[in-house]
Amino acid sequence: MTELYISIGAGVLALAVAAFLFRMVTNRSPGGEAVQAIGSLIQEGAMAFLRREYTLLAGFVVVVFIVLAAFIDFNVTGNSTIEGLISDGNLSVTGPWTAIAYLAGAIGSALAGYIGMNIAVRGNTRTATAAETGLNSALRVAFNSGAVMGLTVVGIGIIGVTALWLVFGNPNVIAGFGFGASSIALFARVGGGIYTKAADVGADLVGKVEAGLPEDDPRNPAVIADNVGDNVGDVAGMGADLFESYAGSIIATIALAWTVIGVQDVDGPEIVLPMIVAGIGIVASILGMSIVRTKDDANMGSLLWSLRYGIFGAGIVALIGAGAYIMATDLNFNYFWVILTGLVVGQVIGTATEYFTSYEFAPVKWIAQQSQTGHPSTIIAGVAIGLYSTVIPTLAIAAGIWIAYELGDLYGIGLAAVGMLSTLGITLATDAYGPVADNAGGIAEQAELDPQVRERTDALDALGNTTAATGKGFAIGSAVLTALALMTAYGLLIEIEVFNLLEPKVLIGALIGALLPFLFAGLTMQAVGTAAGHMIEEVRRQFREIPGLREGAPGVKPDAARAVDISTRGSLKAMVLPGLIAVTAPIVVGFFIGAHALGGMLAGSIVAGFLLAIFMANAGGAWDNAKKYIELGNYDGKGSDTHAAAVAGDTVGDPFKDTSGPAINILLKLMAIVSLIFGPLFI
Repeated sequence: MTELYISIGAGVLALAVAAFLFRMVTNRSPGGEAVQAIGSLIQEGAMAFLRREYTLLAGFVVVVFIVLAAFIDFNVTGNSTIEGLISDGNLSVTGPWTAIAYLAGAIGSALAGYIGMNIAVRGNTRTATAAETGLNSALRVAFNSGAVMGLTVVGIGIIGVTALWLVFGNPNVIAGFGFGASSIALFARVGGGIYTKAADVGADLVGKVEAGLPEDDPRNPAVIADNVGDNVGDVAGMGADLFESYAGSIIATIALAWTVIGVQDVDGPEIVLPMIVAGIGIVASILGMSIVRTKDDANMGSLLWSLRYGIFGAGIVALIGAGAYIMATDLNFNYFWVILTGLVVGQVIGTATEYFTSYEFAPVKWIAQQSQTGHPSTIIAGVAIGLYSTVIPTLAIAAGIWIAYELGDLYGIGLAAVGMLSTLGITLATDAYGPVADNAGGIAEQAELDPQVRERTDALDALGNTTAATGKGFAIGSAVLTALALMTAYGLLIEIEVFNLLEPKVLIGALIGALLPFLFAGLTMQAVGTAAGHMIEEVRRQFREIPGLREGAPGVKPDAARAVDISTRGSLKAMVLPGLIAVTAPIVVGFFIGAHALGGMLAGSIVAGFLLAIFMANAGGAWDNAKKYIELGNYDGKGSDTHAAAVAGDTVGDPFKDTSGPAINILLKLMAIVSLIFGPLFI
């Protein structure tokens, strides 16, 4: 029991450091009057969206709470029995325990997203102001803003899972926490992703290509909506996304320790291990964050290494700590190698993603070169890069699964996912800092700061595109391991050891599972296209109907509020159907076709979803940085036909990398955890 309190202590430490960094960021100068005015518009729009989104989701949470309490906890159908083991594990009392855990997970996910966005909309103005003094100063402010998000996610996650385990001591109950986190994360990621990309596409196509305006020009009505979108999609949505990844990996490993190894003591060593590893990773992440810095004349390669030093340092410290704990407790030392495997696989995926999405390397430069021959060439090149970028991550995951299984059986697969995400605090910090730097660049442009400020923020933004793509690859890789672990726990729960593909029902389930990521991606892409169409028409209308707007006449401003409202309404309406499909598909398949078919569905979704998500995330990141590479002056630079082709590629890539792709990994885990919770109903 004492060791579990150490994990809670690590979570408290994470939140304390996050509060300290929050204070450090907010104590920085928010800039002049113009900078603060633009920052206030972004902050108001982001908070207004989040309030409307969370109000809508509150109704969904209430409905699911009632369903879980009725069908799982109180077993109204007579098919399921979930008993919460209170305090010392000896007292068994029936109550709405799974429903309560679900509510806690939903609140934790929403809170992580809210806190992350709260600091991001304050860090953006301060990053722009800090960029006036130097690149390192701007990097520190933006990175510290991202670190608040990273530490908040891991702090709330480890405290939530560990506290619920101490109270209930039942893996089926704490699975409800993962369900709550996943369901909120899916809606937040999809809703925020649709919002941000509708605004971004509208701002780019009309502003850059048709009107010939610079990026983030204050005359563009969609610019503020685009800046708001960076926060609601890439910060709040991403925070909720990785919160459920982190919690889900720990929950899946606990479930496997309970079922595969048969350790059914609340403080059993294999059950405690994932929570301890997560706690050690928090301390390692905090230490790694302290060494992130750069030189004021740093290039893209130097900036990348500034973050890599922190990530690699955190990984080494986490490994040393995990190894020491395993030896001190006489656990099987193979578990150390399993944790190492998870970390290495994560780094391989991250490095491969950097190669395919950074303009420092050949693939992105090739896309930029192909853009010289027009829009179709850009699209073809980006699709090609995205397709073969799946090879290294797939081989890495396959090798990781094999090694983890050989060393730790099925339990090892779950533990490898925990190892991969153990240093999420700093990994997420490098990801979340990107939208802050992107916003800072937009603010610098709109406030007409010194051009050197925009050059510095653009360098940070380009790095942010790469780190964001790396973070998405990392999240998708961990999703495969976590979903596989949850699928295994589901099979053991319903006492099915083998899902035989020669059995028609299992094969049907596998085909349905493989279909779902494509259906999900299609719905979200269509939603972005529809919302972006409305945004494009609105921007054109304002340029047409507001005298002097396009020309930049003094005192003439766009109606930014109208553009913000279009993105808000479009995204909230469109997020409902994909979210409901993800929640209901496992229940429908399990109820109408059976438990075996549901296992096949999970397997099919993991394989197809992983490949599709990697393809979309990497293709989108490559298109984005190919555009930025051209904007640096390569291949005729801004305003050229080559640039126009690259912008078109970027507008296709935006929903690829920021809406559909990253949401697929939540889809995989959400369907798996829904299957685990509702599985007893389908036996």
